[in-house]
Amino acid sequence: VQLQASGGGLVQAGGSLRLSCAASRSIVSINAMGWYRQAPGKQRELVATITSAGISNYADSVKGRFTISRDNANSTVYLQMNNLKPEDTANYYCAAITSTWTHYWGQGTQVTVSS
Repeated sequence: VQLQASGGGLVQAGGSLRLSCAASRSIVSINAMGWYRQAPGKQRELVATITSAGISNYADSVKGRFTISRDNANSTVYLQMNNLKPEDTANYYCAAITSTWTHYWGQGTQVTVSS
């Protein structure tokens, strides 16, 4: 599966962005879809995942601010990000995750939050 992420940009602290991840094929049977981020000099970290059953999971740092969702009909996964903080600045990646936790990565989309 190929993944195309979009929606990043520059936003002021407290603002919102919605990231999209379009898959090259149906995501219905994919175990889970996820968003990760990587800031300069830091390791890539999990932001949120959503299973094929629609169960979502979030990093503590984004709980209550970010929402992951999936549109199976359009093979797209979204990440709604509200109340953004400067520490959310990173390159955001989407991933298709198999049942053995193998990740298939898309290219990143840069999110920059100014204070």
